[in-house]
Amino acid sequence: MYHMVLLILDDVNQCSSILEAWEAQGVGGVTILESTGLGRVRKLSIRDDIPLMPSLSRLLQNREERHRTLFTVVEGEAMVDKVIAATESVLGDLEQEHNGVLFVLPVSRVHGLKGGQQRARGGDFNG
Repeated sequence: MYHMVLLILDDVNQCSSILEAWEAQGVGGVTILESTGLGRVRKLSIRDDIPLMPSLSRLLQNREERHRTLFTVVEGEAMVDKVIAATESVLGDLEQEHNGVLFVLPVSRVHGLKGGQQRARGGDFNG
């Protein structure tokens, strides 16, 4: 069975280390999104140096207030366990505050995963 592993990374400076750790475990591809959470948006909205009616995009422009959300699809529970262990080897115990949030979702079907993993390893694009 396939699983989607999602990590909401609190410390954006750890992103490269996480990617390296995941790759070392055999993860073939990772999608990375800039993201932020409701708590951070609320924290920004009480600052006294912003306009009375700021746009949400303006609030989100502050780089240090962002997260990274990483996600990948892996095959099997053993691979999920490897990814979690690799993540905690970089970040520490995820149950500790400000280390991030990781969760796993079952994936009922996957199409194109093998080709994406081959491309990530520098394989032939023509199959």
